[in-house]
Amino acid sequence: MFTRQEALDQVERATSPTDLFGPPTTDADLRKEAQRRYRGLAAVLHPDVVGPADVRAHAASAELTRLHHEWRQATSVELRTATGTYRVGAPHAVGSVANVYRTDGPRVVKVVRNAALNPLLHAEWQALRELRKFTNREPWLRPYYPRITDCSGDVARGDRAFTVLEPLVDGFVTLAEVKRAFPNGLDGRDYAWMHRRLLRAVAGAHRIGLVHGAISADNVLIHPEQHGVVLVGWSFAVETGQRLLATSKAIDYPPEVRDGSPVTTATDVHMAHALMLELLGRDETRQRAFATGCMQDNPTRRPDAVDLMGEYDELLDELHGARVFRPFALPHLKAGA
Repeated sequence: MFTRQEALDQVERATSPTDLFGPPTTDADLRKEAQRRYRGLAAVLHPDVVGPADVRAHAASAELTRLHHEWRQATSVELRTATGTYRVGAPHAVGSVANVYRTDGPRVVKVVRNAALNPLLHAEWQALRELRKFTNREPWLRPYYPRITDCSGDVARGDRAFTVLEPLVDGFVTLAEVKRAFPNGLDGRDYAWMHRRLLRAVAGAHRIGLVHGAISADNVLIHPEQHGVVLVGWSFAVETGQRLLATSKAIDYPPEVRDGSPVTTATDVHMAHALMLELLGRDETRQRAFATGCMQDNPTRRPDAVDLMGEYDELLDELHGARVFRPFALPHLKAGA
């Protein structure tokens, strides 16, 4: 925390945004540090804090805002492909392999953090292209997957690969955010629509022999208002019968992954239902029992995702009868919050 005098000294001495926030960068950690610095200075100099008579602090607060805006604009870089140029702006999300950035156009870009991980982004390109061809034949499944529109292609040694995607920004949140918003777990009626749609996404990929390999709360986006679900994070995807290209320390994998064995569609089934247990309230005993039954250690004893769609609907019919639309919102997104 800065004192008023320290904040005044720093802002008044600054002749450029770099003096306060460092060189322009797209590095997520450095940008977070700059944002923390800005918030710390702004909190001390805010007119509500210093009072209406502190003209010097008011001027410094305005200058701080201007310098921070210039710094954010200056951190934009351009990424070029054979067919397009994308001006990269503020970071939107941080994944296990890459960061997602907004652009000044109708796209987002996903940039691998370490060039050594470029092959994982290549795997995602392949998976998303296969899914795009599949959903051209089955358009009803199109909303469940990210849409690749461009990519870096092969890059020079040491350079980082990137993917250009249709944006999943406004209104979307991750299930990790949902979990934080509901620490005691979700009502089963709310998680029901999320899981039904996740099963469709998983079953669709399985129809073309793809294993996602990283189904986790961070890799499932939902749109609370529209009840949309998108399965993202395809960097670990492989064809069934192959070994995963990599794993994440943040994911609790089923036994076959921990053993280094080839994965199958059953691997995704286990992970999707581990996620179900992670999100559901403890009193949702029937749905939790359903999830546990899908998580046998032996992959051959787990049901197929296609079959599960019908079985899960039958369970919901028993529990709640005819389905009706149930509005859902995170607490901080509710009207008036």
